[in-house]
Amino acid sequence: IPCSLAHFRRGISSSDMMNMHLEYSHTVSEVRTHVLSLLDRHSTVLGSYTWTEFDDEFLAKNVESVSVADLTGPKLVDLKVHNLCIHIFSLNDDSPSMLALEEEEELSAANHWLLPAGDYLLDYVSTTIFFSDRNVDSNLIAWNRVVLLHGPPGTGKTSLCKGLAQKLSIRLSGRYAHSQFVEINSHSLFSKWFSESGKLVTKMFQKIQELIDDKDALVFVLIDEVESLTASRSAAQAGTEPSDAIRVVNSVLTQLDQIKRHPNVVILTTSNVTEKIDLAFVDRADIKQYIGPPSASAIFHIYLSCLEELMKRHIIYPRQQLLSLEELGTMNFMESDVTRLSLTLRNLAQRSVGLSGRALRKIPFLAHALYGKSSTLTVEGFLKAMERAVDKQRQEQASLVNCV
Repeated sequence: IPCSLAHFRRGISSSDMMNMHLEYSHTVSEVRTHVLSLLDRHSTVLGSYTWTEFDDEFLAKNVESVSVADLTGPKLVDLKVHNLCIHIFSLNDDSPSMLALEEEEELSAANHWLLPAGDYLLDYVSTTIFFSDRNVDSNLIAWNRVVLLHGPPGTGKTSLCKGLAQKLSIRLSGRYAHSQFVEINSHSLFSKWFSESGKLVTKMFQKIQELIDDKDALVFVLIDEVESLTASRSAAQAGTEPSDAIRVVNSVLTQLDQIKRHPNVVILTTSNVTEKIDLAFVDRADIKQYIGPPSASAIFHIYLSCLEELMKRHIIYPRQQLLSLEELGTMNFMESDVTRLSLTLRNLAQRSVGLSGRALRKIPFLAHALYGKSSTLTVEGFLKAMERAVDKQRQEQASLVNCV
């Protein structure tokens, strides 16, 4: 079932089909009424569609965007047939607070956000909550509420974790009044004093436990580069890792086993070097998903979002319509005056396969910095600059490999 998402400029939620921003003073019912009116005026939408301009005065004044997203099944969605699930949300603009282990300590052990700031992962979390609601005996059917995303650097593992938390906080806003996101700063949990690191880990999880005790809160805990806290104990015993690392791993495993009893917590972890992680932690992860470099279609969407932003800021001018892959597909990818620029972007995306997500996001900046002839470029001129930037990135990447 497609969903409709509504997004307050300061404070509510989203899900599958729509994404909007509103003023704080307007109620959820007002938003829902105007969104339904917008949908009633459209019979069908193609793929992941987004409205950013509205005829409705209320929407034009208060709403930033309405997006169709996370569709399953046919790309052409008949809005007259589907029962839409509308979610309304707003982003929290506050900076993360610091979660210190002791009141007198200046070193932050974690960053803490209020939220909202891959579908199977969403289904995974939904199932953990569903099983808990049905009081399924976890001694007979085990789940640990731990997800491990692994793969090379720069492929978006951390961003995916944050995006997953964001989306779940919106989807489950009817179940949980608010959501919390805690990003553990692993380096701050290591002490110069022998045996103290394990105690710091325990204190950190005690702070997290305080958040979990609020049953109206959905709590996400992100441990980035989890190998730093779960280094293989066999390596420590062999003398290649500090012996204090064993205490840290033991403490982490103990704390994970304790908090998994709570239905309102999800542990999200990432790693670039899974071979260094203790097998006991890997075994506790319910999902172990490899995240590789973006595919050509994913790169196309990344570039398209970048170009839309630059056109919005008049760095690319004049604005020209770029088609989505779904729209190009309906035209059989045939070249015409309408499709020419979009097909050029598609070819550029295919040439960019192999670059990390982090590198891809830099391409538009490098294109303008290195090859932009003026402060403002046309779409065609900017695409040519991006092609040169991609070639330069590939040359630099090859040079680094040859130097290793």
